[in-house]
Amino acid sequence: MSLLGKPFLVTLVILAVIAPVATLVLWPKARGPRALRVVGRLVLLGVCELTAVLLVLTAANDYGQFYSSWSDLLGTVHGHYATAQYGATAAPARRPVVKDAQIVRRPAQDLGTLQVQGVDNWSSPKQWRTEGKVLKVRITGRRSHLSEQALVYLPPEYFSPKYAKTAFPAVEALTGYPGIYTTLVSRLDYPRAALDLVRKHRAAPAIYVMMSSSPVAPRDTECSDVPGGPQAETYLSSEVPNAIERALRVRHTWGIIGDSTGGFCAAKFAFYQPQVFLGGVSLSGYYQAFNDWTTGDLYGGSLELRHRDDLLWMLEHRPAPPANLFLTISKQETHPRDGYPDTERFLSLVKPPMRATALIAREGGHNYATWGRQLPRALSWLSAQIGKPGGIFRDTPAGGGKADASGADASTGGVSVDRQ
Repeated sequence: MSLLGKPFLVTLVILAVIAPVATLVLWPKARGPRALRVVGRLVLLGVCELTAVLLVLTAANDYGQFYSSWSDLLGTVHGHYATAQYGATAAPARRPVVKDAQIVRRPAQDLGTLQVQGVDNWSSPKQWRTEGKVLKVRITGRRSHLSEQALVYLPPEYFSPKYAKTAFPAVEALTGYPGIYTTLVSRLDYPRAALDLVRKHRAAPAIYVMMSSSPVAPRDTECSDVPGGPQAETYLSSEVPNAIERALRVRHTWGIIGDSTGGFCAAKFAFYQPQVFLGGVSLSGYYQAFNDWTTGDLYGGSLELRHRDDLLWMLEHRPAPPANLFLTISKQETHPRDGYPDTERFLSLVKPPMRATALIAREGGHNYATWGRQLPRALSWLSAQIGKPGGIFRDTPAGGGKADASGADASTGGVSVDRQ
């Protein structure tokens, strides 16, 4: 019997009804020594509680499709994927060409600030030059007035004398909703995935900024600028990159990645700002913003803003932008708003100059295990879009060679689908 669907759910409903009825019937009929009667009645109560808990968990899983099969729940799913490309398939990948002699400076405009609050225990000080370092930071936007904690991964090359004056590409990684930014290290472990890919020569060193997609949690803003409310899009897509570029040796080439709601945000930012985000990765994301009790009114009655948050509508009614996306989904994710059918629909609408690569899994649910299996391919693709470290980093003339946040002196269109 399938983990998802009505048959299993109805079976648990029946068991959840039968269990207490059986308990009422059998309770007075318990025989034997007192200890045996107590044990028997405790077993009856335990069965009642177990069936009730299983029913609630199954109903929640049926709604959210966190685990799509028994093998997914037990962690025995193997990676079987299909890959395909859509849109401007003839266009070559946009690999930024940065010559060593190119000068990379901090942005003159001050949109955001970064405050280092400590160092995460992901690696020890002795490992920083071989494993990299994860900083605990707070990023504050000057226009949005939003301020959120984040984790920033600096690769080991950042501390190498060879790269002492080199600028690095950067990736912004976003959680789903509700999501805690620390899970991007504790569950998905972006630093380890990135480090392993560099060691296998499947990706170049980059800086990773890991944070929540909901800067005003518990409200879900869907990464939008809400009229008269939180300016989440401004904060995440402009102020955060600006703050990182002003504090660290970062080249102005960005990628963005996220899961679930974070995937929607990544696709949206890459869709509307392809000049900033050279590649966007959506892990089990969706393409039209949710508008429910968790979001409140996101648009102030504006139909234009509502359409802007519906990438399906935009592709159907507006010219496609020169965006570059990598989308992952499982065929077992069948939710009408954020599942396989909507991803297929989105891919069918992609046209030049836009490009998209799709990684379709046979099995997998809306969970960290599924995204963890997809992460190496996604980060390898993203690295190819944002390029390698390069360019000589120098502070702005007014900067005076201030130290960066790591403690090191800053002055010293097409769609592709993979189906395997």
